Amino acid sequence: MNSSLMRTVLIWISGGALLIAMVVDTLAMFGRALQFPLIGSIEIVQAVVLLAASGALIITTLDRAHARVSLVLNRLPTRWRRRFERLFSVAAAVLFAALLAGSLWIAADLWTGYEESEILRIPYRPLRIAVVLALVALVVLALLRLKTEEER
Repeated sequence: MNSSLMRTVLIWISGGALLIAMVVDTLAMFGRALQFPLIGSIEIVQAVVLLAASGALIITTLDRAHARVSLVLNRLPTRWRRRFERLFSVAAAVLFAALLAGSLWIAADLWTGYEESEILRIPYRPLRIAVVLALVALVVLALLRLKTEEER
């Protein structure tokens, strides 16, 4: 699967998940106003926002579009700008690796217990797997970016 196709698929998955979250939350709001609450709407929103946020982080990393203070970076000499770019890539890789380590630790610790949401009984195991896979992708992308920056 090429990068463009993967990006398009991620956009559709993330956008669809965000759309589902908006629809469910809107229906829940109208339901509360009409005295007909949508039970478990918060659990649904939380699960689909996890997918939307994971996809958005991967897309942002693929596009190299993370927030940065360009006002300061653009004023630096090229040599220093490249140093800061490498530093940012290292910091991103370390951050994603730390989040991955913590997520793996929690997943391993709670793997044998069957966790689920209270109302709709949404199992947490698939959500933990989704987080771990997204973080693995983010670590790999951050390391690849670091490698390409060192080759420049």
